[in-house]
Amino acid sequence: MDAEKNSPTPVTSPPVIHPAVAPLSFLLGTWRGQGEGGFPTIHSFSYGEELFFSHSPNKPVIGYTQKTWKLSSGEPMHGESGYWRPKPDGTMEVVIAQSNGLVEVQKGTYSFEENVIQLQSEMVGNASKVKEIRRSFKVVDGVLCYEVQMATNTVSLQPHLKATLKKL
Repeated sequence: MDAEKNSPTPVTSPPVIHPAVAPLSFLLGTWRGQGEGGFPTIHSFSYGEELFFSHSPNKPVIGYTQKTWKLSSGEPMHGESGYWRPKPDGTMEVVIAQSNGLVEVQKGTYSFEENVIQLQSEMVGNASKVKEIRRSFKVVDGVLCYEVQMATNTVSLQPHLKATLKKL
């Protein structure tokens, strides 16, 4: 008789969410929706978008990936990925690498009670024109809304992107 066939199925417990990540666990998963973009130096545009927030058990970090596409054709437009590191005092550090070569190091705050995250760039690397990026996220009634503001060498901080996403 084969011992493996008669051995009981191992009991596995659900993954443990790190205490630093727990206040932001509402973000974990896949979000999809649509957004609009613009800036004084470019034409306005609409896009489809998917965000994915992941967590490795027992690690104090959230993995982040984002991709956008043209609504009319499905053609890829932009992508970025990085890590969000929340701290118990309500602050967080974020690093994001974009598909266009730009890298952001951001710091900010989060509010568990209000489901709000505010981020501001500390450094924008590999960008000859972009000088500052601010991101604001808020979840209301299960819908994730965000806005991105950007400043360049020639344009002060202006709205750039906004989107509304639903959790899948």
